[in-house]
Amino acid sequence: MNSFFLFSACILFSTGLWAQQKTYCNPMNLDYAFTPIPNFSVEGAHRSTADPVIVTYKDHYFLFSTNQWGYWYSKDLGSWTFVYRRFLKPEHQVYDDLCAPAVWVSGDTMFVIGSTYSQTFPVWMSTNPFKDEWKEAIPASLSGAWDPSYFLDDDGRLYLHHGSSNTYPLLAREIDRKTLQPIGQSVETIRLHDDEHGWERFGEYSDNNFMPPFMEGAWMTKHNNRYYLQYGAPGTEFSGYADGVYYSDSPMGGFKYQVHNPFCMKKGGFINGSGHGSTFQDIWKNYWHVSTMNIIVKNTFERRNGIFPAGFDEEGVMYANTDFGDYPQWLPNGPADHRKGRFTGWMLLNYQKPVRVSSTLGAWNPNLAVDEDIKTYWSAKTGDKGEWFESDLGEVSEIRAVQVNYADQDAGHLGKQTGIYHQYVISVSDDQKTWKILIDKSKNRTDVPHDYIELEKPVKARFVRMENHHMAAGKFALSGLRVFGKGAGMAPAAVDDFTVIRQKDDRRNCWVKWRTVPGAYAYNVYYGVTPENLYTSIMVYSKNELYVKTLATGTAYFFAIEAINENGVGPRSEVRTLD
Repeated sequence: MNSFFLFSACILFSTGLWAQQKTYCNPMNLDYAFTPIPNFSVEGAHRSTADPVIVTYKDHYFLFSTNQWGYWYSKDLGSWTFVYRRFLKPEHQVYDDLCAPAVWVSGDTMFVIGSTYSQTFPVWMSTNPFKDEWKEAIPASLSGAWDPSYFLDDDGRLYLHHGSSNTYPLLAREIDRKTLQPIGQSVETIRLHDDEHGWERFGEYSDNNFMPPFMEGAWMTKHNNRYYLQYGAPGTEFSGYADGVYYSDSPMGGFKYQVHNPFCMKKGGFINGSGHGSTFQDIWKNYWHVSTMNIIVKNTFERRNGIFPAGFDEEGVMYANTDFGDYPQWLPNGPADHRKGRFTGWMLLNYQKPVRVSSTLGAWNPNLAVDEDIKTYWSAKTGDKGEWFESDLGEVSEIRAVQVNYADQDAGHLGKQTGIYHQYVISVSDDQKTWKILIDKSKNRTDVPHDYIELEKPVKARFVRMENHHMAAGKFALSGLRVFGKGAGMAPAAVDDFTVIRQKDDRRNCWVKWRTVPGAYAYNVYYGVTPENLYTSIMVYSKNELYVKTLATGTAYFFAIEAINENGVGPRSEVRTLD
């Protein structure tokens, strides 16, 4: 089967002109496969993937992810081309396709293998992965592993790190470069310590003692001769799903827990989760981290992928910047300091603003498409052409980008679909009488479940209307029609009353409380292990308190906060110390 474009790198406007996008917005706009699990009915069909790996090959980025019947490649991390490929042999069809694949590059060759505990899985290789041109490097790997990660060191030695369990640790072993078979026995590397590390605790609220937390998703990065072993915890279904890291002078052992942990956590905002991922460098040697984000509405494994700028500071501390992690971000365009982030400054313009719709199916009410929660959604009664959704920004505002998030209501598909597509038109108005087409995708032929459109030039308008022309699957349903840009007013003032209290009998927990700022619709709460580097951020909508249960018992922390509205970001508060 020929490869096809996942989504276009260009945007069709009413002028008929195309413009190269310079920004992206999480979750990634990939043509995610629908769940392939046979015991699911089509009535509960939903898209899903997880466990992403991105590797750089010949100045392109290759993305592999669980159960996708293929993989993608990109030149810019923004537009992706899909290559259809079934890696599994008939005798392995108990699986749908590669689960939590391992990918590594050696010279001009790319290698791939999926998760397995059997010793019959082949390792595949290709010198032209831009097409479906693969052959077996070896017919059967004797080092079968779940959530495998292969790491090729500078000295040419190859290592396997793996494990997915709420009982066993992550393991490591060396692999022979020539035979791709194991050398010696596996050795234990790291385990979870949820009694000390609050973020590793099981449960949506990090307070579930019924089941031990899960450790999974090993990934190794070497930076300045130090080895950083990354792992996901405590479970893919939780909003606190994140990636932590240990470091060592050896890829096989001696690992120490990094004080700043988890190094990548995306809590709050439109979509949560940033666990079981991989770290890679762009062509300018900037670090990025791609990881699993979750929806978990139609099924426990309803998930997506997200990309975050990452890096290492002068002290060797590994971090990922999830600040405004589901707002528009700049794509890589040269060397950059990712501690400053990639946020464009384009604000969300229609949070909880008035809406009108063509029809409503049951309790899937219209306001659920503007509540900044991907777990809730509005659905029209049909998927017919002419169904529409209209958002009132409240005032004439400067629009810079739009993100369309479909909700797969009554999708009716199982497995990978390569012939489906979305078509729609977005128009704008100042008075709800005279409308001008802003984005015309009425002739689009690609599957764009999280379509993100950056405008070539900003446009001023008050009302934004999306009219359905064709659905890829199911009814016309939106978990978020998100409009980004700048409002006409002032950014909020600073938060002037901000308190952080640590729980005395459980130092993993603290309570953050602040006085609301007039005109603010959200707040960013920042914290870190030094006052200069508050690497962790949590976005809180329409509340003035936050319970943080992700702290380490023996660590002091520093907190700050800033207010947010459609006009911008207020000044950050003074830093508070939490001993």
